[in-house]
Amino acid sequence: MSSVARPTRRRTLIALTALPLLTLALGACGYGSQKNTAPGTSAGKNAPSAAPLSADTVRIGYFPNITHATPLVGEQEGLIQKELGGTKLRSTTFNAGPSEIEALNAGSIDIGWIGPSPAINGYVKSKGKSLRIISGSASGGVKLVVDPKKISSLDDVKGKRIATPQKGNTQDVAFLNWIAAKGWKVDPQSGKGDVSVVRTDNKVTPDAFKSGSVDGAWVPEPTASKLVSEGGKVLLDESELWPGGKFVITNVIVSQKFLDAHPDVVEAVLRGSVKTNAWIKAEPDKAKASANAALKKLSGKELPAEILDPAWKSIEVLDDPLAASLDAEAGHAVKAGLLEKPDLAGVYDLTLLNKVLKAEGRPAVDAAKLGKQ
Repeated sequence: MSSVARPTRRRTLIALTALPLLTLALGACGYGSQKNTAPGTSAGKNAPSAAPLSADTVRIGYFPNITHATPLVGEQEGLIQKELGGTKLRSTTFNAGPSEIEALNAGSIDIGWIGPSPAINGYVKSKGKSLRIISGSASGGVKLVVDPKKISSLDDVKGKRIATPQKGNTQDVAFLNWIAAKGWKVDPQSGKGDVSVVRTDNKVTPDAFKSGSVDGAWVPEPTASKLVSEGGKVLLDESELWPGGKFVITNVIVSQKFLDAHPDVVEAVLRGSVKTNAWIKAEPDKAKASANAALKKLSGKELPAEILDPAWKSIEVLDDPLAASLDAEAGHAVKAGLLEKPDLAGVYDLTLLNKVLKAEGRPAVDAAKLGKQ
């Protein structure tokens, strides 16, 4: 070998030795500088930067609705992903509780934010085998909004056409229970009676209200505030009907199969949920803007201030599942004739939530005798 060839070979070996180090360095720079992505992807503001937990990916589901502010903000700000480390967060949005329960049962999602009625129905239909409620998420945000030209008092609701989102959904059950308390009669299946209960998708309700085909609606936010912006009047805030003004509007549920297989991942999501709720309470204006930004990414448009501001004020994010109110809501559905008396023993498993709360120096929450058996 010539004297010229030896240095060339030496330089080549040095360069090859350095390549793995250079690759690692470039990989670290690129990984840490990923752009923020829309909800539904795995990056967010805190891309995975550590080894995954017991599952490579966790799939969550929620509604593109501010009553689901926790997952909206938690994903938008990367607060849930941060707790998951290298486990990727992927999300799917739904417009109705039954379809989200179907996705959970089919294994398309692992964890979901959902209202109490579909959570109860999902638990009962599976005989307690498909899901558990593992946390609360939000209270409030439901109102009876009416056309003030047609209805000026609560008694005036009799004989009118009032919309609810879906037969047997959380607001439908609440309205039927309120009607029964007034002493009026309505067939829960058809919605016909002393009040005409018109089951209408929340997306359609504002147009139905504007056209006069319904005289009011018992609906969640932001639909309620949308109706007010169209000339409606809030006749009743549902929080007025509950002890302490609190009732569950959004729970966190998990597939029982996923909970058994990946409790560390579930715990990480709950840490993210708890920290998101704390940030929302500490920075309400920033959180409101974050939720609206997430809604824009999901739907293509944000909520105008005249709708967003009053809607945001009427919702309280929380970690407590308000188990007593869920039990009462189940009783309302039974009384209305939409549900046979359910056995809800074990519907809650708050073990991991209380572990997270303890680590945060906060008191445990109660399952109202409906906890894990």
